[in-house]
Amino acid sequence: MSEPRGGPAIETAGLVKTFGEKRAVDGIDLTVPSGMVYGVLGPNGAGKTTFVRMLATLARPDGGEARVFGHDVVREADAVRSRVSLTGQYASVDEDLTGRENLVLLARLLGHRKPEAASRADRLLDAFGLGEAAGKQAKAYSGGMRRRLDIAASILNTPDLLFLDEPTTGLDPRSRNQVWDIVRTVVGLGTTVLLTTQYLDEADRLAGRIAVIDRGRVIAEGTPGELKASVGAGSVHVRLRDAARRDEARDLLAAVLDAQVQEAQDAVGLTARVRADGGTGPAELAARALAELAGRGITVDDFALGQPTLDEVFLALTDDEQRQEAVI
Repeated sequence: MSEPRGGPAIETAGLVKTFGEKRAVDGIDLTVPSGMVYGVLGPNGAGKTTFVRMLATLARPDGGEARVFGHDVVREADAVRSRVSLTGQYASVDEDLTGRENLVLLARLLGHRKPEAASRADRLLDAFGLGEAAGKQAKAYSGGMRRRLDIAASILNTPDLLFLDEPTTGLDPRSRNQVWDIVRTVVGLGTTVLLTTQYLDEADRLAGRIAVIDRGRVIAEGTPGELKASVGAGSVHVRLRDAARRDEARDLLAAVLDAQVQEAQDAVGLTARVRADGGTGPAELAARALAELAGRGITVDDFALGQPTLDEVFLALTDDEQRQEAVI
């Protein structure tokens, strides 16, 4: 580490990036604390990657300002680069080199002598579960192995700030879990991680705080718990016995709960956000809804009441944004 870090890892004010008439990043104000995983959540095209590229000094802002550990990303770009590392959406390793050769080469380029480069490469390969595959060409690695190798390359010199731009895109569940474990290990070593993702469960499991970005703007920010609480007191999940009655059950729940009801991917699931209604809490409203379903002869095989998921948070936030723009 280059120096003690007491202040924020990242501070931005009115940050803007345009491409022609499109504002990919549209006035982002954000403060990212040091020593944690900070999630930047949003769909494809939301502006996440452009935001990261400006912070990593790979793209010049068109407006506003950004600082990384107090250094301006434009005027003090070299100082920023000395403290950060970036792993993009796609593996950047040389496919014709072995895993070990990739890491040794990069360590040498970073200024390490040959013995130290080899030692660092071996330690990281073992730590990331790649020791047995160290002598294989990278093109023979699975997607998950290549992502682990890519992250290992990013921390050959332990950075103060690691940008992970959608690191698990296209990976199977087992490989995603392996990458998540690596992220936790990196933070345990003292590195701040800025994680961009479109996977809501990934942000929920890893991030201490989350900024939700849509169309280049931050539309919500907070801990996962705060974001969930912001869109409703609870969430009702229902699974029906008879798929043929789902439409009827959906309309009934919408009327009783006074809420939009979402259909699950399977044929029998329904989900609705529940807000407290005057003196009536979420549990009472959910009980009333179950009673109404039973009164109609609609059998419920499974029922749960809990916090909204981040999926529901994002849908609620983006729906609210669209409604506001429609009014304007």
